[in-house]
Amino acid sequence: MSDDPRDEPSWARRQHGVTYLVWALLGIAAGGSAWVGNWATAFVALATFALTLLPILAQDWTGVRLPAGFVGAVAVFIVGTLFLGEVGDFYERFWWWDVLMHSGSAVGFGMIGTVLVLLIVRGDRLRAPPFLGGLLAFTFAVAIGALWEIFEYTMDQVFGLNMQKSGLRDTMWDLIVDCVGGLVGALAGYGYLRGRGGGRLARVIARFVEDNLHRRDGA
Repeated sequence: MSDDPRDEPSWARRQHGVTYLVWALLGIAAGGSAWVGNWATAFVALATFALTLLPILAQDWTGVRLPAGFVGAVAVFIVGTLFLGEVGDFYERFWWWDVLMHSGSAVGFGMIGTVLVLLIVRGDRLRAPPFLGGLLAFTFAVAIGALWEIFEYTMDQVFGLNMQKSGLRDTMWDLIVDCVGGLVGALAGYGYLRGRGGGRLARVIARFVEDNLHRRDGA
């Protein structure tokens, strides 16, 4: 059995400090809300906590390893969207909150799309056409954004929330922001595939690829 921590199951690995902080805050929010009888807020806090576990558990299901910092960023996005956005009413208090949440997540998913392309060709950038890789990364990010809009619609219909705000107008602006953020992530992937830098985002992609190829090749 390998002693490399990268070979541990996702649930057993140490998470980023941001992830632990998010969990602590959600636990406090859930406990405090239950104490005063605010069961709706307690439920949202617990549901948000459950969703922050998905990026960790999904790594074993999909075979794609995510850096701890990236998992922490996903946890922040989930809390920012569901808990702060809905319970804290951040969407109404700060006009830029929705843009920040969607653009940041789309950049990340654009990078993950590039990683998926590279895993298919086992990290050989010469076998991954840069334009096609960037295009697939972009479409992956936009697809995730579309699935999130379906999730918002479902939450609104089932639990009576107001995640879509103005309905179609809000959904379309969210998708436009997803496209812009996905394009940024895809361009970073394009630069990485061409071997011409790409800045900090390209270095994050390189870390993604290194960790995942280790898991594929280092049994």
